[in-house]
Amino acid sequence: MNPTPSTTPTSLNVHIPPSDLVKRVDALRALLPSHVRVTAAPDAQPEDCHILVHGAVKAEWLAASPNLRAVIVPYAGVSPEMQTLLQQYPQIALHNLHYNDVATAEFALALLFAAAKFIVPLDRLLRQGDWRQRYGGAPSLLLSGRRVLILGYGAIGRQIAPLCQALGMQVNGVRRHPPTQPVERGVTVHAVSELHALLPATDILICVLPQTPETVGLIGAAELALLPQGAVVVNVGRGPVIDEAALYAALRSGHLAAAGIDVWYVYPHGEEERAHTLPSHFPFHELDNVVLSPHRGGWLEAAEERRLQELATLLTAAANGQPMPNLVDKQLGY
Repeated sequence: MNPTPSTTPTSLNVHIPPSDLVKRVDALRALLPSHVRVTAAPDAQPEDCHILVHGAVKAEWLAASPNLRAVIVPYAGVSPEMQTLLQQYPQIALHNLHYNDVATAEFALALLFAAAKFIVPLDRLLRQGDWRQRYGGAPSLLLSGRRVLILGYGAIGRQIAPLCQALGMQVNGVRRHPPTQPVERGVTVHAVSELHALLPATDILICVLPQTPETVGLIGAAELALLPQGAVVVNVGRGPVIDEAALYAALRSGHLAAAGIDVWYVYPHGEEERAHTLPSHFPFHELDNVVLSPHRGGWLEAAEERRLQELATLLTAAANGQPMPNLVDKQLGY
């Protein structure tokens, strides 16, 4: 939502349909100026609603408020269903939140360290009293001086870059539309069309891409084969961006030295399945050179407080006649 900037605050009506945010509505109100009115379920959506805050809006909600200007998804990802629905409403802008960007960037580095240093299998052996790997097995990989490619140089990618640079790594980025303005010092951002030329000079591939029709399978067997022998892959974006079978084969064969994976191909449905659902159709869990994590990269201490603060920032901007940050391209999904 990008109205013409105005110096005069305007009344703004915001509604939160049923979601986990409803129980936090009082805390949100406390962060907002007085000219922002927030209603929430079970109260009915007002006819004069300007902004809906929800991750899975329904068509009837969009039709219920003729003056609806924007939908805010209260987290980073936008579902394909939401993307398709909002494409039918060109007058309604779509925004999201990036409150978890720092946490996810830190988690990507944690996965990289654990994978490159083979910490998980070493921990498992030493818990059994086995010291034989002290001078045996695969040696730890030195990260300083390595060449990193961040696939998806957005909010999270921009947080990952300086962390890698602080460790002495060389950083390149890839995004669909490279920025025209300078980015972080020492980082060059390339177009997706340059991906194949970049991969042979990439020691560490960190994927932060969302899942869209254009990104699914972007990294397949051919792309993994272009990486140098002994490269490391980290994925904190979405699992299907990297072909499942190709990734497993590259790790099992040893072409990839290691991987740290937080996003997957199989997820549990419901509470009961959470205790016994393997994350892939392939036995990644049998490989010692893979660190597995259950999609918790953005889960952090004080997560709700950070989310409310960023949501309040967007709503305050809209109420003050300023452009809201984090506008999502409905065609691309990010």
